[in-house]
Amino acid sequence: MKKVMFISSMGGHLNELLMLDKLFNKYDYKIITEKNKSTKYLKNKYKKKASYLIYCTKKTFILYPFVLILNSFISLFYFIMYRPDFVVTTGTHTAGPMCCIAHIFKKKVIYIETFANVNTKTATGKLVYKFADLFVVQWPQMLEVYPNAKCFGSIF
Repeated sequence: MKKVMFISSMGGHLNELLMLDKLFNKYDYKIITEKNKSTKYLKNKYKKKASYLIYCTKKTFILYPFVLILNSFISLFYFIMYRPDFVVTTGTHTAGPMCCIAHIFKKKVIYIETFANVNTKTATGKLVYKFADLFVVQWPQMLEVYPNAKCFGSIF
């Protein structure tokens, strides 16, 4: 059975990722997101299938780069421990390091650009678009922004 790591930051990105829950039981899966009050329920719902990264936003300007580096090492740890065949993400900064790690280890990366972006690229999308095995947008007009992407419509 293929191993799939589903990863995103919390909030709307996580809500989009969890819309793919029909896929979870078709694979040996792992869910990774940031840990805070709003994501603690994942441990109850998905048990050992859920893991966490450190929560931080770009709003905490001074702390953010350090947490991003630390989360990169934590992501590498999760990647080595789980050894996924695929990494599927709806973004954003939390998922960037994991996508890069998967690419380095020649594993498949599926990036789904957020539903919230209708005309512009996300920072993580700009990075991952260069190497993703499948880059998905949810709006047809986003194909002008990401010409090699695929549009399958909304995941909602």
